[in-house]
Amino acid sequence: MPRVKRGNHRLKKRKRVLARAKGYYIAKSKLYRYAKEAVNRADQFAYIGRKLRKRDFRRLWITRISAAARSHDINYSQFMRGLKDAGIDLNRKMLADIAVRDPDAFGQLAERAKQARAQRAAGSA
Repeated sequence: MPRVKRGNHRLKKRKRVLARAKGYYIAKSKLYRYAKEAVNRADQFAYIGRKLRKRDFRRLWITRISAAARSHDINYSQFMRGLKDAGIDLNRKMLADIAVRDPDAFGQLAERAKQARAQRAAGSA
């Protein structure tokens, strides 16, 4: 098997890694071996962070919806079930935005959810 001399490819790869490690502490920004480790670790944290951000925002939306629903005398789970029964298909992000920006519209949604829950209870009884 012939010997491979990497030449430019190796230089480009190292340059790219060191550029991504710019600003890191001491050797991690200067030496390729340590820069590579630091960049890989940073990539892992970034990947995990993207997953956590989705989780955190969903928790925030649920908290906002719950607080707004409680101000209309209905709890979160009953509110969401009522919306489903009423055929209102809004995601949590939109509901939280409505709860913050337009409380009157959220109140109307809460009333629709209560009516749908009452109809469902009357229909099953």
